[in-house]
Amino acid sequence: MVRSENRPYVVCHMLASIDGRIEGNFFAEPECAAAQKEYGALRGFFNCSAIFYGTTTALEFAGGEVGELPRPTQLLPYTDYKAPSKEHDYLVAADARGRIGWKSSVFSRPGRPDAHIIELLTEQAAPEYMEYLRARGISYIIAGKRSIDFKLALRRLHELFGIERVMLAGGGLINGALLDAGVIDELSVVLAPVIDGGDGAALFDRCDSAGLDLIESCQLDGGGMWLRYRVN
Repeated sequence: MVRSENRPYVVCHMLASIDGRIEGNFFAEPECAAAQKEYGALRGFFNCSAIFYGTTTALEFAGGEVGELPRPTQLLPYTDYKAPSKEHDYLVAADARGRIGWKSSVFSRPGRPDAHIIELLTEQAAPEYMEYLRARGISYIIAGKRSIDFKLALRRLHELFGIERVMLAGGGLINGALLDAGVIDELSVVLAPVIDGGDGAALFDRCDSAGLDLIESCQLDGGGMWLRYRVN
């Protein structure tokens, strides 16, 4: 896809039940196991150097909120901060108010490269939180006053870190927010041959409608389907 913006290509890659849920009891169904395996294997197909999560998912990875912080030793300006790092993979977390309690600058995942953490903040984040991130060697981007400007955030990810491709793997709200911002280029969905039937998060929540063009579809081992769409 040809884009006028100087930003990374964004692919939303998700595992879902037939009824479009991305969380719920369907993960425990034996028929979901093969689809889960295929979903993980297909991550490498897109060759993304950064994975993007919303606040809720990132809080789970970090182990919770940061808690009360001491008063800052200096009043830091609301400008981007690129910390020194040796990692070439990145975990990008949307965290408008600065809540996530990361313990270090590196996120380690079994079987995958270590990822340097980059926080997307707004000017609602407290100075003591920015100081907290700097003390742990965590990079951050200031992308708006009250809510995250995703176009600006992605442009800065490209300019500061050279990120060319981003995989969005968030919940329905963050997926919907990026869809409304017009920055999702491609949707990749692995459909597990199960029905959840619950009220968990959907692929996209609280967003406008959008048209899609089918790029390809194929049947996977175990009865699942892989669907790729271009977002109009």
